[in-house]
Amino acid sequence: MTYQSKYHLSLLAAALATLPAGSAFACATCGCSLSSDAAMGYSSSAGWSATLQYDFIDQNQLRTGASALRAAQVAAINNAGGSQEVEGVTTNHYVTAAIGYAPNADWNFKFMLPHIDRVHSTYGQASNPLSASDLSGASVKGIGDAKLIASFQGFLPTHNLGVQLGLKLPTGAYGGPNASASGTIGRNPAVFNSGPNAAQATPDNLLDTSLNAGTGSTDLIVGSYYYQAISQNFDGFVNAQFQTAISHKLNQTGADFKPGASANLSLGLRYQVNPNFVPQLQLNIAHKRSDQGVLADTADSAGTVAYLSPGFTAYMGDASQVYAFLQLPVYSRLQGYQLFPHWTASVGISHSF
Repeated sequence: MTYQSKYHLSLLAAALATLPAGSAFACATCGCSLSSDAAMGYSSSAGWSATLQYDFIDQNQLRTGASALRAAQVAAINNAGGSQEVEGVTTNHYVTAAIGYAPNADWNFKFMLPHIDRVHSTYGQASNPLSASDLSGASVKGIGDAKLIASFQGFLPTHNLGVQLGLKLPTGAYGGPNASASGTIGRNPAVFNSGPNAAQATPDNLLDTSLNAGTGSTDLIVGSYYYQAISQNFDGFVNAQFQTAISHKLNQTGADFKPGASANLSLGLRYQVNPNFVPQLQLNIAHKRSDQGVLADTADSAGTVAYLSPGFTAYMGDASQVYAFLQLPVYSRLQGYQLFPHWTASVGISHSF
């Protein structure tokens, strides 16, 4: 493999580790800037590639606006007799397998399929003080929503400017209770397995629609990327992506849900003094609009977040590489009350053949 090919492949790994998943992970604003749903096709070499990535997002901090809430503030949310849900913790483990094919230097096609393992807890409409006896828990395990993205980078002879067009497909389980709590909608929605909610009859024991493995929507994905050497030892890249639902299966009166559109921007620097071990630093910014529909938590699903993300790519021979990134939140402006992580992490391995 040539040095230039290594450079292109490591940029691809960086993009996969830092760009957002949007609604594929079915979480709120919190986790949308850390995923493998992103720019691809940076390699100008023809052939096949495979990637396996693990993402960890532990949403254990309840926030509103730009601030975290203290325990006393969390307990006091419903002091005035409101109906605001008080969430506990949402811990997410994602393993995403991807296969790519480049017929030539201009085109690249990639298919991505995530497996989701999510544990969620909530106090519901909690009283003050919070009581462990009010805590209900649910587990979500299964295939999430798949992505298929085509990239074209034939605009310049250097192939360092590209555009993307793709779809997110409703392959994951989705749905929940309908608005009147009289029935179940969707396909295999998750149920609470502990606490007061688990003791309820169906559909009152069903998990919220937004927390299931899939969203039930088909989304359009468009994006672009550019990378360039900026000095003898440093390279830089910028990429952007927009995702919005163009159709949604939960579209009936009293049983509708549509995930909010998301826009994402990543900027990065790579230190290239040693081509076999490349430290990197990225800034990842994500903005998400509110989910829509009577089944959506419209008041608590929009916001803007930014992460500073140090990481590295290491090569194992000519065709394989490993990479790892730690994401540290540096800014958040969240609508309503949302669970947010103190940090997130991604590790992965890729191989070209």
